[in-house]
Amino acid sequence: MKPVRIVEGRAVPLDRSDVDTDQIIPSDWLKQVERTGFEKGLFGEWRDEPSFVLNREEHAGAKILLAGPNFGTGSSREHAVWAIMQYGFEAVISPRFGPIFANNSTKNGLVCAQLEAAVCDQIMAAVQADPTLEIVIDVKRLTVEVPAIDVNVSFPLGASIQHRFLEGLDDIGLTMQKGDDITAFESARPTYMPAS
Repeated sequence: MKPVRIVEGRAVPLDRSDVDTDQIIPSDWLKQVERTGFEKGLFGEWRDEPSFVLNREEHAGAKILLAGPNFGTGSSREHAVWAIMQYGFEAVISPRFGPIFANNSTKNGLVCAQLEAAVCDQIMAAVQADPTLEIVIDVKRLTVEVPAIDVNVSFPLGASIQHRFLEGLDDIGLTMQKGDDITAFESARPTYMPAS
């Protein structure tokens, strides 16, 4: 996982509430054995509609997904996070995230910035009015800034999760930080015990 300190760019305004993981990545896509190519299935049921926000030229290349409340609820499929990231998004802003989705995001390097609903509504309206609006998510300072509309707010993130992002550590990376302790434990293990 690569370190994530600042996510800066334009946003796609997905003005829908209660978007679950089935809507993020339909179940047809769960048959793949590879962990690549999921961006093609992102919001697959909705993308057939030409006017769907992801199909609009003005939002091409956006790095931030601006979502309504209760984003990422439903089943625990990690594929939802993979699809979002493989499409090119580095962060999602919402008033509320499904807890399993938020946990999966943390482990894969996708920033979930949870803001008050009123602030999300303000940013959503501004992005809908001006798709070129720039948003800055600072993981070190735990802030979301939208200078054009004078928004500068903080978002919650546990210290251990913030550390993961800033250092680029997935679960394996965290374990490898304990390499010396693991080696010491293994070398002190009685020989009559089964090999690890």
